[in-house]
Amino acid sequence: MARQLRYVGTNSGNNGCPTLYEADPDTYVVQGPRADASDLAQLRHLADDETAVTVPRALLANFGPKETIPTREPISFDDFDDMFTTFRHTAWRLETRRRYASDEATDTYQQFLQDGRADWDLADPWCVERREQTALGKTIGRVRVIDEPATPGQLYLLDNARRNTAVGETIRVLPRARAQEAALPDEDFWIFDSRVVALLAFDGDDLVGVDLITNPVEVSAYCQLRDAAEHHAIPFDQFEAVPSAE
Repeated sequence: MARQLRYVGTNSGNNGCPTLYEADPDTYVVQGPRADASDLAQLRHLADDETAVTVPRALLANFGPKETIPTREPISFDDFDDMFTTFRHTAWRLETRRRYASDEATDTYQQFLQDGRADWDLADPWCVERREQTALGKTIGRVRVIDEPATPGQLYLLDNARRNTAVGETIRVLPRARAQEAALPDEDFWIFDSRVVALLAFDGDDLVGVDLITNPVEVSAYCQLRDAAEHHAIPFDQFEAVPSAE
């Protein structure tokens, strides 16, 4: 059954275009002249089944919703993986957890526990993809929060930083006490192009989901957290970790 659109308003006189309609409380339909080819060519990630219309600012200012709505939308792991090849300029992560189940399931983690060092395969698909992206001039960085004393998982990631830097990432570390002084949250997230945040959801130590945050106000707040973390962190190879008794 076709949904019933509710007419919201127009500022175009009698010809009815452009016009704003409400499809449901969370969705609007915009009627307007199709954007010309030169405009369409500049749009990012325009899908084959999408188009764009041109409307005057007054239409949105006068008839669009005025309240700010937090936007957190779950995305699939496949869509999350795709973001590492479709970002245009920067990708940055804050890592705050004491352990990650995905790390502990790897052969390199077991080797690290036994030998205190892992042999990293710099030709594996993950490394190849990261090198390809950084070779394009893109920037990938992380700040890892580390306890004092550090957990085995955190020590493993310090060793893993050798692999990260070998493929072009920049890794900095931040003692947890300094992170708390800077009011950084106990969250893991990626920021892509200072435009969108991928917030990682965990059940225990298992990554179980990714929520995409696109609201500019929320994204700006996460960018400020990134700036604070970068300010207080130091390069990983300048950090002397104290092992835990685990």
